[in-house]
Amino acid sequence: MAKRVGIVGAAITPFRSRWYQKTYYELAQMATREAVADAAISIKDVDSVFYGIYNDIFERACIPESPLQGIIGLQNKFGIRVSNGGATGAYTLSAAHAYLAGERFKTALVLGVEKATDCFDFSSMSATPEVIKSIAWSGDSFFEQKIGWSASDSYAEVVLGYMDAYPGTLKPEVTARISSLLSEMARSNPYAQRQFDQVTPEEVMNSRYIVYPFKELEICVYSEGAAALILAEEETAKAISKNTGKPIIWITGLGEANEHSFAGKNQKDMSHIVSDYVGSRRAYEMAGIKDPTKTIQVVELHDAFVHQLEITLAEFGLVPYETVDSLIEDGLMLPGGKYLVNPCGGLTYCGHAVGASNIMSAWSARKELIDRKLKTAIVHGTGSTISQYTACAVLEHE
Repeated sequence: MAKRVGIVGAAITPFRSRWYQKTYYELAQMATREAVADAAISIKDVDSVFYGIYNDIFERACIPESPLQGIIGLQNKFGIRVSNGGATGAYTLSAAHAYLAGERFKTALVLGVEKATDCFDFSSMSATPEVIKSIAWSGDSFFEQKIGWSASDSYAEVVLGYMDAYPGTLKPEVTARISSLLSEMARSNPYAQRQFDQVTPEEVMNSRYIVYPFKELEICVYSEGAAALILAEEETAKAISKNTGKPIIWITGLGEANEHSFAGKNQKDMSHIVSDYVGSRRAYEMAGIKDPTKTIQVVELHDAFVHQLEITLAEFGLVPYETVDSLIEDGLMLPGGKYLVNPCGGLTYCGHAVGASNIMSAWSARKELIDRKLKTAIVHGTGSTISQYTACAVLEHE
């Protein structure tokens, strides 16, 4: 029987649009140091490390994890890297869990880091074109990339398909209100990139279109930062918890799914994020959750685009497809509502340092479960072209 695995330490660096003072080595060191301190253990007590680093081009290295091993103090220990687009962090958490549940190790460091804007375009004298070009290598390099593929238009395809299938949903005033709510929640997160960027729904609706139907204030921003978790198998977790006095947050369910996607032979249902549906149901099954609407309290999901946040909550079975706007219209995610959604501000306002993003979400979910004395959360990552990859984790506070 697989061992139970829990989170016993967590930390993130501040997320910023540009960390001028720090290399990605130093950001990794910062997050590792604070996570180890949170668990009140020595780095020597960590048996293994699982790196979440999405993009080699961002880091300007084909094996960007290799110098980190010794820098963070884990020389001669097991180390492996995961890269699954925007779902990198959630997949890294899943991989670490498998090794600990399978009794390969007693403890693991889950470390995500990204330094996106070290990219630079000298023709425009800014980072943005080069960052977009780097992300474009995630798309099909034979067809899509050459005609200007970008993450925004890729996700917009799915959103427009959903709007065709469910007319009257994803109303502009609703997505604008959600963005405003996320900005308000980021105000209490000292690590958030946009901590003081509170916006009104009217400001969101009046912001310019990036790709229809996404407005400028409804999408994530480029970020730099790192996030780390300390995971431990059951006996070790209990010993660490006894020493720190902090509760264990158990990882009780995991589920992943990668959809088909290939230019010219697309078998994806463009009106749904099927990977979100399948991945969440696998996580629910593992956690023994029969009705997520009666169980899930905290949702930390990958909201690179606010419209996609709404669709993902529907795919999770937390709101009906046809009335997904009930999140706002019926107050389901308003303060005091049924679901606490992205209380850190999400990727939209806390930041999207890709390899670290879902690990940051797990840090936030753990914090909310402990601070608010809640029981169950779901953490989610999605990524790749047209929202192809999904990984979900159910976290429980006993």
